[in-house]
Amino acid sequence: MEQKLSYLERTFPELLDGVEFRTLGELGEFYGGLSGKKKDDFKDGNKKFITYMNVFSNIKLNLETDEKVKIGDNEKQHKIEYGDILFTGSSETKKECGMSSVLTQKVDDELYLNSFCFGFRFFDKTLFNPEFTKFLFRSDSIRSQIIKCANGVTRYNVSKAKMQEVQIPVPPLNVQEEIVNILDKFTELTKELTKELTLRKKQYEYYREKLLTFDEGDNTVQWKTLGEIFNSKNGYTPPTKNKELYKNGTVPWFVMEDIREKGRFLHDSNTHVTKEAVKGGKLFPKNSLIISTSATIGEYALVLTDFLANQRFTCLSLKEEFTELFDIKFLFHYFAKLSEYCKKNVTKGSFASVDMKRFYEFQIPIPPISKQNEIIEILDKFEELVNDISKGLPREIELRQKQYEYYREKLLTFKRK
Repeated sequence: MEQKLSYLERTFPELLDGVEFRTLGELGEFYGGLSGKKKDDFKDGNKKFITYMNVFSNIKLNLETDEKVKIGDNEKQHKIEYGDILFTGSSETKKECGMSSVLTQKVDDELYLNSFCFGFRFFDKTLFNPEFTKFLFRSDSIRSQIIKCANGVTRYNVSKAKMQEVQIPVPPLNVQEEIVNILDKFTELTKELTKELTLRKKQYEYYREKLLTFDEGDNTVQWKTLGEIFNSKNGYTPPTKNKELYKNGTVPWFVMEDIREKGRFLHDSNTHVTKEAVKGGKLFPKNSLIISTSATIGEYALVLTDFLANQRFTCLSLKEEFTELFDIKFLFHYFAKLSEYCKKNVTKGSFASVDMKRFYEFQIPIPPISKQNEIIEILDKFEELVNDISKGLPREIELRQKQYEYYREKLLTFKRK
């Protein structure tokens, strides 16, 4: 049976013979981010620097940034150059390690890279169109190789030595340009929807702030601290070396990825553990709120089942005397304010963590239940529109993203020469 040719093979007959694959170690060299910098060097800086989240969140660098770092006249630090590919060096999950971003335009400003990322520079800059590599290094085939370069238990780090063995295709430049033309059209559609979602989120935040702001002189509203209202427990990770604790488990164990993939109302987790993994045999109770208080700060969710969570989360359940005074959904919405408060009250160490003394001092209002219900009804509609991954704009964006990813994999799958 005659094999059906792909669009690229029909358009570019030279691809019928396949393309050459080469390792990153053959094609270029890696370099590190900023070194020897102190906290004060990031106050009143004189040079632009690229943050971890800039790399993580964008396939090409966002250069509209005000982040600055102080660099001396004779200081030796690596500068980012046109065409460089930047990678995140570590993450809480293996799947999110080594995320890439590319400098796709020539700039006059000197650019420096944060210390938690590293860069890669081709020896021959004419081999690749940077607009092509922004797609290539986010493709499944390359990502799967990069993920294998990460090691760790509760935090994963990418090995640059292993990264040198990652193999990538080297298609002709005219093929690269055609792929860019096609995939850019898909990303443009997603960008338009994302812009609309951003506007909706701003509208949501405006009304949420208005509805959740209470006059301290209002006699119908009591105020209590978070520590007075909630019982709290720290999340934990059952020993990962004991594989039996993760085999055929039935207990939901939540990590950051669950919020990113499933939204802020959690019924089940991606990972389950056995009952033997539960400390003291006690699960965290359903209708608890979780909020991340270390590493990635301020991510929160309402958990609707008995569960466990990892150590990034502080888990909060209402004390019995407050269960009649609150609708848990009101507190869920109020945690948007707690999230911002956490981000402003962080202590620096090997990684960021919330000042827990101040965390428990956070003030929470107790309006009448009827008022809570009014607020819930309004904010639930906004939450569904802008955050519910099964409906509204997030669902439309997800469908567009899947369509883009499907064609990206088709276009970036080459036969080896």
